[in-house]
Amino acid sequence: MRRAFLLVAALLTVATPLWADDGVTVNIQGRDAFSRPLPALDPARRAAFQTGRSLFQQVWTVGPSEVRSDLDGLGPLFNRQSCIACHAKSGRGEPPEGEGDSMRSTLVRLSVPGGKPGSAPEPHPVYGDQFNPDGIPGVPGEGRATLVWSDRIERLDDGTVVNLRTPSLLLRDLAYGPLGAGVMTSVRMAPPVIGLGLLEAVPEADLLARADPDDRDGDGVRGRPNWVWDTARGAFGLGRFGLKANQPSLRQQNAGAFNGDLGLTSSLFPGHGCTASQAACQAAAAGEGGPELSDAQLDAVTLYTQALAVPARRNADDPLVRVGEGLFAAIGCAACHTPTLRTGPFPALPELASREIHPYTDLLLHDLGEGLADGRPDFHATGRQWRTPPLWGLGLTAAVADRAAYLHDGRARSPLEAILWHGGEAEPAGAAVRRMPSLNRKALLAFLDSL
Repeated sequence: MRRAFLLVAALLTVATPLWADDGVTVNIQGRDAFSRPLPALDPARRAAFQTGRSLFQQVWTVGPSEVRSDLDGLGPLFNRQSCIACHAKSGRGEPPEGEGDSMRSTLVRLSVPGGKPGSAPEPHPVYGDQFNPDGIPGVPGEGRATLVWSDRIERLDDGTVVNLRTPSLLLRDLAYGPLGAGVMTSVRMAPPVIGLGLLEAVPEADLLARADPDDRDGDGVRGRPNWVWDTARGAFGLGRFGLKANQPSLRQQNAGAFNGDLGLTSSLFPGHGCTASQAACQAAAAGEGGPELSDAQLDAVTLYTQALAVPARRNADDPLVRVGEGLFAAIGCAACHTPTLRTGPFPALPELASREIHPYTDLLLHDLGEGLADGRPDFHATGRQWRTPPLWGLGLTAAVADRAAYLHDGRARSPLEAILWHGGEAEPAGAAVRRMPSLNRKALLAFLDSL
């Protein structure tokens, strides 16, 4: 009786906002849903947006090309040759299917114990802080990485059977010797890059006001900020980007990805990160003109990632979706996946300022339990904590991607699987979904599909 009442009450009380004609969302579905600029983008900035898009899609070369002399500098060690190779259509990556498959849009972070609390992870002395499988001619790649999956069956209270899979990292053909004992690894799948400028425009004070590390309100949710090193400022700042909120700005996030994933230097990251054991890497010639990624190029890519629009919600007035929205709040999901934020002044891109947005994130760290833990601290993030991922665009993941995957390492193949992996602070919400009658769970998933 109580469950039925909850279903009816949610239907009667939820008022769903419609997102349309607001300047920051686009009414588009299908493969290009994550690839459109803000409708409100000033025409003068659209040219810079297109330049950034071309650089995001660019396949970088080892040496100067015959056509362009400013697109070289790949490597010496690298993961992929372009941004779009991991963020296809500006969406999510996908994990390897099994031992015979390689990581195409997933990477492996490395570190060893010994870092100071609150500092960046301590890099592996031989392989650095990221495992890069490929190298330019004359520089051996670091090896091969893939995932091996094991399945387990979970039976929900209404008898529904869900097959969950657990990844195990497999590193082989290590070119610079064994990793040694005590190495911490973290598999990271590329996240979607829509709406990032809007998240950057939310005032820091508003995010900190949502933090509750001591659980003063007693709801079991302990959102924590991550304080990370801001290279441009030369000081610590609030982290809001990256799966563990380990980057303070989009500009630094992008520069770090160019450096770690493609091996391109910039004014923020002028070195290649070759370790003392990687002699060929250290001896490799740099791209012409250094740094290999100019400030103008970095600024263009940053504008591109700031100005990607968010797809508008679909079916928001459907009664089943409205019920699901009420259930989402009632079982506690909205405690971390904050439905509504507001941007503040944003001189870098004024089109983003003073907007009400619906990202379903608080951009804070939360303990998601041992099942999702990677055991690898990152500044103030523990090995069990992850930044709340935005949910906008979630329902279009399968339309944009070749193979839909969710969570930080792509282990979940559906939003339901992702929910069932939630532990720690999210354990009560996950338990509520396990107990739900099938109609309520159908409504909840319909709501998520509408985002």
